[in-house]
Amino acid sequence: MNRNSGTIVFDLDGVVYLGSSAIAGAASTISELTARGWQLLYATNNSTKTPESVAGVLRDRVGVNADPGSIVTSGMAAASYLAENQLESAYVIGSPQLKNTVRAEGIEVVDSEGPDAVVVGFEKSVANDKIERAARSVGQGAVFVATNTDFTFPTPRGEVPGTGVIVAAVSEASGRECVTCGKPGRPMYELINQRVRTDRVIMVGDRPETDIAFAQASGWESVLTLTGVTASPADVPGQFAPDRVVASIADLHGIMALDPR
Repeated sequence: MNRNSGTIVFDLDGVVYLGSSAIAGAASTISELTARGWQLLYATNNSTKTPESVAGVLRDRVGVNADPGSIVTSGMAAASYLAENQLESAYVIGSPQLKNTVRAEGIEVVDSEGPDAVVVGFEKSVANDKIERAARSVGQGAVFVATNTDFTFPTPRGEVPGTGVIVAAVSEASGRECVTCGKPGRPMYELINQRVRTDRVIMVGDRPETDIAFAQASGWESVLTLTGVTASPADVPGQFAPDRVVASIADLHGIMALDPR
């Protein structure tokens, strides 16, 4: 019998898929949870994708049909932060998708001096002059916004450098700290919370300092999976201890069968 048991917020990379492959059991688990009445949302710190492109990845890579409206990205959180703080222009380090996400909020993306904000997302090859321009703008008073500060990104061949490396370079060069908009930042919470339809919320992720910290800051339950950046519960810092640890998303169905609280 279907019942609205609660909301599960899934991280994606390292939880639902890894590289070009689905995590084993992801599709069947998501299908079962949906049938049981759980509301499923997806939250990614990957700023290179839009909700539509994430939905395409879930469909083609995992075999899951997800409404783009159920997907929140760190790029969306950064763009929302700019709009809410009435910042009208931004210098953006990041993908074309991130720049389009910023523009969609009515923010002008500029290459000139004196932007209201500097937004740093993931860019695979970052020229030093971009970091120099970003740091100079931040030093001159631009608001320093990061889509996320994850230092690494999970891939089938292991972790590779992530957005946090670029953020750290701009921070060190400018002497300023950033506003983090993706997990575990408040802007990401606000976007997700607008979509939540239940009292009970569970965050499922693979990174303690982002996913589990995000759940803790949001007052949600947390589940850590061991298919991404965390290989063992022994690797989890004490302050980010999750409520539960599972080997993979395939083990969630047993936990979620418990009576909802």
